[in-house]
Parts: sequence; structure tokens; C-alpha cells
Amino acid sequence: MKVEASPVSETTRRDAGAPESCEQRKFAPAPIWTEAMLAALKCGVKGGKWHSLIDKVYRLETLELGWAQVEKNDGAAGVDRMSVERFAQGRERYLAELSQALRDGSYRPQPVRRVYIPKGKGQRPLGIPAVKDRVVQAALKLVIEPIFEHEFESRSYGFRPGLGCKDALREVDRHLKAGYFWVVDADLQSYFDTIPHARLLAKVGGRIADARVVGLVEQFLKQDIMDDLKRWTPISGSPQGAVVSPLLANIYLHELDVEMRQAGSVMVRYADDAVVLCRTREEAETALARMRAWVAANGLTLHPDKTHVGDCRVAGQGFAFLGYRFEAGQRWVRKKSLMALRDKIRAKTKRNGGYSIERVIASLNPTLRGWFGYFQHAHRFTFSSIDGFVRRRLRAMLRRQKHRPGQGRCLRDHKQWPNAFFADLGLFTMYAAHHSARQSRCGNN
Repeated sequence: MKVEASPVSETTRRDAGAPESCEQRKFAPAPIWTEAMLAALKCGVKGGKWHSLIDKVYRLETLELGWAQVEKNDGAAGVDRMSVERFAQGRERYLAELSQALRDGSYRPQPVRRVYIPKGKGQRPLGIPAVKDRVVQAALKLVIEPIFEHEFESRSYGFRPGLGCKDALREVDRHLKAGYFWVVDADLQSYFDTIPHARLLAKVGGRIADARVVGLVEQFLKQDIMDDLKRWTPISGSPQGAVVSPLLANIYLHELDVEMRQAGSVMVRYADDAVVLCRTREEAETALARMRAWVAANGLTLHPDKTHVGDCRVAGQGFAFLGYRFEAGQRWVRKKSLMALRDKIRAKTKRNGGYSIERVIASLNPTLRGWFGYFQHAHRFTFSSIDGFVRRRLRAMLRRQKHRPGQGRCLRDHKQWPNAFFADLGLFTMYAAHHSARQSRCGNN
């Protein structure tokens, strides 16, 4: 690999005085990155492009690291029906075969198995690659991710090492408190399904000169899709469910991040979900016009019904971002996020389940704690409402076990199974957790 230092420094993270991002502090490339490569990453490579990377991908050590990630994430089998457990049994042989196929150029990914998951009133298509292909994608990502990660903007938070939803929400909250009330709520329509292949490959090729690595990316973009007996080759998009897709999605939108930052706009992006925070309506409308122009020029589309400009201090003009709705000076939980939680609670509290109340509570608590951990900054009324819903479901179960009719909202049920009854059994309550968290914050001030 050519790693000669270049006098021309590569793109740096410039953020108009913003503090150093979490990613800059936490991200460290995989062990396959040598000291010479890390030095070149910092100082720049000759011509701005990286050469001779395929040998890093097919190295057994890299594939081992890729396999470790796939095994940890588990997941369903692909079209070949090979499970993660079965791959683990023949790991050494399978990894050696993948290494050899990548080395001699005979590797070809198998078709992606199409499945569907609920999304609102419809369904979202997901692609499940074969386990072997997930291993190769993970290895590829380990090799090329640092190259692009080093250049990504600090307000891009989606699917990045050391960053997450809470970091993006904190950035939004920080600017709202600073008076950035006019917000562009932008929604890229069917983004993952519409990314133009040729333009994406050109962006990858802008930093990677190794044709075999770029060709490997192209193979994953053009993997056939199998939906029952139907099979076809996609002409655009990056399959949701593929290991390398989130990185490719960020690569494609990186230039938009740069353009908005250079124009002085505060855009906070998490994958294809973005908001631009402004001080005035004029700034917001200008930012939206700039975004529309970039999106149209790059083969994408802003959703006509889900993209708007509004003053989030005014009721009805708020915006949704990462499960929350910001409106009228409050941070609410989005309705569909609440409904998704209620569906999980219903599934765990079926009246004919036959489980003891202790077992049901033990099953509920991790779900409730995890949900509260993310949404703990929502309006306090949210938590008492959820607590009440949980206890009503539990009382209905207890009534069924005692062969009593009725809907379970009568005074008799509350007397027989008061809130303290469930507290004694260890039921996690969000209202109490929220109250405790507020006291803790006040005590630290």
C-alpha cells in the first residue's frame, strides 16, 4: 500500500467553534490498521487516494474480526440457510475458503433474502445476506471505514463508532436552548432504496484507488434479491440489513453535510433523518432551498409531505427527530414510539399466557428500563400514563387467573392489587425513575 505523506492535508473536521465530537475522542481503527497507515490517515496520502487495500480485507485476521462482529450480532440465515451457529462449527474452514476466494478473485456474494417488518401502516423491506457475505462485509467495513470516518462531519451521528441517538438529541437540544427555534424537518424519501449506484461508487472511488475493493463494494450493491420465488438485480439503493450499508449511506450524504456546514447552517443528521436549526424563518427557508437543490442534483428526493419549515415554539409547527417530537417548548414522545412500546407490553402481558406475575414483571422490567433510559427527557405525563397502562394489564392478568369477569378498572381491583403491591414485586415504574432522576440532577446543581 502506498502511504507516502502528502504536503496537502486532507479534509479536517471544522465545526464553527463546536466542541470536539464524541467520535474524535472514542473512535479507534481496528488492529489491522498499522502504524504507517494511521500516520497516513492523519497526515494524508499521496493523491488523496488509498491503494492496495484488498490484501487487508482477505487477511485471515481481518476476517476473524469480521466474524466476531457477525457472531455477536447473530441474526437470521440467508438464502443458503446457513445459520450463525452452523458457521461457528466450521469457522476455520469457512474463513479460509473466504480468504482464498477473495485473494484469487473468485468470490461472489449470494443473493440477499428479502423479508418485511412492520412500518406504520405498511411494511419495510429488509435484506438478509448470507452469513458468509456478512463476514466479508464486516471485514471490508473494518478496512475502509477509518478512511471515511476521518473526514465525516461532527454533526453526522448515525451508525458511527462512539456516537448514537443521544448525542444527536443533545446537539439539537443545545441549539434549541440557544434560540435556534426555526427548524427545517427534512425527510429523504426511500433513501436507502434510491441511492444511485454509479454516484456512490464514484464517491467511494474518490478516496480508494484499489479497483478490487471498489469492485467488492459494487458486488454488494448489486447483489440479487430473492423474495420467495422472485429474483432480480437492483439498479439503485443499498440494501437495509447489509453490514456495509450504513457506512455507504453516510458516504453518500457526506457532501451534503459539508455543503450545509460551509453555508453556515446547523444541520444535525442521523443517517437519512436530518433537521436544520436556524434563528429566523428566512434562514430556514434558505437552508431548505439549498438542501432541495443538492438532493435533486444527486438523484434523491425530499418527501413532499414530511419536509417542512416551522417555528417549534408554536403548537402544530414542531418537528419529529429520533423518536421525540419537539413542540411548544416541550419534548414529547412520538405517538408511534408510544404505540410500539404498548405493543411490546401487550405481548408480554397476555391474559392467557399462564405465567406467574413475578415472571411477567421480570420480563417487563428490561423493556421498561431500556425505553425510559432513552426517553427519560420526555414530558413527565408520559411516564405516569405508561405506568398506569402496565398496571392495568397486570391486573387484568391477575383477574383472569382468579376467573373473575370484567375489564379491570374497577375500585375493587385497585384495592386488591394497589400500586404498592406491584412495587413490592419489583415492577419498574417510570414516574418514580423520572422523579428520582430529577432530584439527582437538582442535587448536583
